[in-house]
Amino acid sequence: MSKFPPKQDKRPGMTQRRSAKKKTVTPTVSKSLVKTLHPRNLHNKGYDFTLLVQAHPALAVFVTPNAYGNTSIDFADPNAVKQLNAALLLHHYGITHWDIPQGYLCPPIPGRADYLHYLADLLNENNQARANGRIRALDIGTGANGIYPLLGIQSYSWQFVASDIDKVSLDNVRKIVENNPQLASKLSLRLQVNPKAIFSGVIAPDEYFDVTLCNPPFHRSLADASAGTQRKLRNLAKNKGQRQPKMTKSTVELNFGGQKAELWCEGGEAAFLANMIVESKAFAAQCMWFTSLVSKSENLKPCYAQLAQQNAIEVKTIEMHQGDKITRILAWSFLSHAQRQAWAKLREQSR
Repeated sequence: MSKFPPKQDKRPGMTQRRSAKKKTVTPTVSKSLVKTLHPRNLHNKGYDFTLLVQAHPALAVFVTPNAYGNTSIDFADPNAVKQLNAALLLHHYGITHWDIPQGYLCPPIPGRADYLHYLADLLNENNQARANGRIRALDIGTGANGIYPLLGIQSYSWQFVASDIDKVSLDNVRKIVENNPQLASKLSLRLQVNPKAIFSGVIAPDEYFDVTLCNPPFHRSLADASAGTQRKLRNLAKNKGQRQPKMTKSTVELNFGGQKAELWCEGGEAAFLANMIVESKAFAAQCMWFTSLVSKSENLKPCYAQLAQQNAIEVKTIEMHQGDKITRILAWSFLSHAQRQAWAKLREQSR
């Protein structure tokens, strides 16, 4: 592959932006008009448990009628959720022998797939997504589940680099790849040895990515995360018309999927995003789009201020709906529209 211009290259627009008077960047906000998943999301019509059990019989013992008479599982049971994920990955994405260690985050697959579909739309603005296999993505904090590379490779044939600060997580993703050889040529795993760094130590000096993605730690502390788990369990019990069971330490730990690095960090989501934005500036010419999920809407305003301070040229916020729940993708680029168009053409010529 041909090399892109080095970071010190004086491409049109880059030096002008740095030397010019600082301008306010107005974020583009894309709001969904309907409360549904992305149109390309395979899970728009819910779960077909009959087909899922046929694909993955281990799910059968967890499938029962819920309080409304519909076939479902107990989403407060981590084992049930894990088997549901294994069935979804096998039936819809051809991923076999997927598993995670006990106590690690078990992500909701429909929402994770939505993130990737909206990223494909973002890249398609520069005629990138049509190339599919030519897209190169960096997943920050892939976790033991490795969900974004798995879905991105199987849905779009993208190339992925996946990083994490937890060796156990990466070792587990490596086992998943060993059981799914179709992933091996498209996924590279990298250990981030500096827990305070995000891109540094992961992105090589002459390496380029079309897009980065991340699901940042949500909570500020373990106590905050445990309280969030208790709220989730109360809501699940309420929705099933049941009285919430007494919350003990063992109950919280049993249902508390996710290790420290997956769920909380000092300062929570706001601090993580601020650090990511600042550090992204050093890789401005090596990544076309930087993106991250933003769970709390109040964290957007300080992100916009930080992006303006770092002289981001374009900022977008994309809303995703999962019923009444709204999650946002924050995307930013230090490249102008013309530079992103040139990037896309160079990518097509270099493969």
